[in-house]
Amino acid sequence: MATVSKGTTSTITPQDFQTYNRLAEQMSFFHSILRRNWQLVLSGCAPNSKMRPAELVRHANQFCQHLSAHHDIEESRWFPILGRRMPGFRPDGFAKAQHAEMHQGLDMMQAYVQGVHRGEHPLRREELRRIMDSFGDLLWSHMDEEVVELGAENMSRFWSKDEVARLPF
Repeated sequence: MATVSKGTTSTITPQDFQTYNRLAEQMSFFHSILRRNWQLVLSGCAPNSKMRPAELVRHANQFCQHLSAHHDIEESRWFPILGRRMPGFRPDGFAKAQHAEMHQGLDMMQAYVQGVHRGEHPLRREELRRIMDSFGDLLWSHMDEEVVELGAENMSRFWSKDEVARLPF
């Protein structure tokens, strides 16, 4: 769970807001790409989808690779630095725990589409959809929660404006 406090009155100037909100905007950008690709794969799972099986498998595999790479970057570069002050990004915080939970479904999804690609079994759109449904709600709420956690109000609780400006990402 994010550590942002609810109901606080903002004392951040508009200029400072831009500085403090920088990471939330970056994360929101990356998440928008993941959301768009998720929706593309999900639409390909529909029974009446016109997406060719090979195309769906390619998009699904790319989604898995992109989300895994995104999490690898967060866990190796962002979380160690942010976690120095922000409990949600520590090894025992919400972000890493949610990643681990998500990867149960993501790993299943990747194994499934790779099996289809290798010809081990045919593509069953409803099966791919079932796998995606197993972690989709968590993925979407996690992306929202990370952006809130990195938002200006919360960042200003843990970091000075100069410190945020110097963060290496």
